[in-house]
Amino acid sequence: MRAWVCFLTLCLAHGAAFADKAEQERKDIQKIEHDTLAKLYSVQPSAKGTIDGAAGYAVFSNFGMKILVAGTGSGKGVAVNRKTGQRTYMRMGELQAGIGIGVKKFRVVFVFETPDKLDSFVTQGWEFGAQTTAAATTGDKGAAMQGALAVAPGVWMYQLTDKGLAAEITAKGTKYWKDKDLN
Repeated sequence: MRAWVCFLTLCLAHGAAFADKAEQERKDIQKIEHDTLAKLYSVQPSAKGTIDGAAGYAVFSNFGMKILVAGTGSGKGVAVNRKTGQRTYMRMGELQAGIGIGVKKFRVVFVFETPDKLDSFVTQGWEFGAQTTAAATTGDKGAAMQGALAVAPGVWMYQLTDKGLAAEITAKGTKYWKDKDLN
């Protein structure tokens, strides 16, 4: 009987520690979200109105490394439904091929014009293939989407580096999915 009590106590303590770790990770992601949006709004003030008027947005922090002919990256973030306030915590991973060497840290903000675009991103995840490139046009969005690039119909992306908005935005070999441990 004592063994069972000890076992159950350990299980409960482990579960509480896991819940605390998950809550801390959600708080860390929320800080990344807040800091990223603040930086975006400071370098591209029109982005605030764009995001405020959108169905939703997603913010990711990414760290990648490339050595010689291969590279990888990983990141975490959150997708937010502007109407309901629903937050979905997500992960991302990327693979690269080609000659190069370096370390890259950046943040990405997706803006979803319609609820179905946001829902598709959250429920099905996304995968950018090796040939995917962002279109360098803002179509009829004019100054409101300045600094963002269309990555799909109704979906825009801002990419931030330590120096501000990225001059070139790429999304090659990148996959986004729900984080089963944080939702």
